[in-house]
Amino acid sequence: MMTSAERMPDIGPSGFGNRRERETKREGNASQGLPATAKSLAGSIQSVRQELDAVRREQAKLQQAIYEAAQIQRKLCAPRELVWGEYEIAGEIFPVRHLSGDFFKVMELGSALGLTVGDIAGKGLSAGIWQAHLMGLIQRCARRHSDPAVAVADVNGELCQDQHERPMTALFFARLDPQRNDLVYCNAGLPAPLLLRHNKTVERLEKGGPMLGALQEAAYDSGSVRLNPGDMLLAYSDGMTECRNSEDEEFEMGRLSAAANAVGGANANQVLFSTLGAVLDFADACSPEDDLTLLVVRRRAAAMTEQPSSPSTDFSVPRRGPTSVVRPKKAERRGNRSK
Repeated sequence: MMTSAERMPDIGPSGFGNRRERETKREGNASQGLPATAKSLAGSIQSVRQELDAVRREQAKLQQAIYEAAQIQRKLCAPRELVWGEYEIAGEIFPVRHLSGDFFKVMELGSALGLTVGDIAGKGLSAGIWQAHLMGLIQRCARRHSDPAVAVADVNGELCQDQHERPMTALFFARLDPQRNDLVYCNAGLPAPLLLRHNKTVERLEKGGPMLGALQEAAYDSGSVRLNPGDMLLAYSDGMTECRNSEDEEFEMGRLSAAANAVGGANANQVLFSTLGAVLDFADACSPEDDLTLLVVRRRAAAMTEQPSSPSTDFSVPRRGPTSVVRPKKAERRGNRSK
């Protein structure tokens, strides 16, 4: 059994003094630790700031690299405006991001012109990286085969040799003979290009086959049309007709042909930008969800015909390369709607 002295705490003057001494010592230790903690926190904040600055520098370098890649893409899609004998040709890409999965190309194939519009599945870096490879492959096959269907089948066969990831691609390829005014084409999965006749009738160029990269043994057919004075060809990606407005309506082929016919008599470049402007005006406040690509080929009336350009014309340098589509101001659009 504990004695009363053992059970009682030390409440004498010395007990209170020891307790106070211990509390004072703890407070002193805490106060001595504050500067060290503050220094450690300041060091951590500085380290985080340095890491953020490094990330910002890397991001700026990446953005610059993407911008430079986009400029190279623009140069590959050339020429953007061309006059070849009786024909005016104009093309443009309006990407939703810096790099586009869409492309077009006008190339010299002996005495004929090669016309290409393509749409690689996906957007951004992956589609943009595939673009240069595909354009080079198309040019090689186009020079190897005179029949567009055979050339397209050759492109598809080479793409399908890759057993891993293939770039699914919709493609319209045509050969234009400026002497006979015949357009022989093959459409592999792209929305049917529109042939707007001088008499306002519209024909759809649908002959072809499936998208590239889907089936190695896919069969492709060629179609042929004759371009008469005043006729105009519109080849485009699905971003044009599938562009939506705030009411979830699509632009569709009817509006596309109407927009092009609304500027009848204008040159190919004027038709190009007027039509692109009509698509963006239709979308209004809704940003396009897919790249917009349009290639316009117009045979001029006989009175406007010039002598054919020399076959040595440089097809790698555009005569003029507009950088953007100018949209009407909002107030102007409202005024037009109220009329």
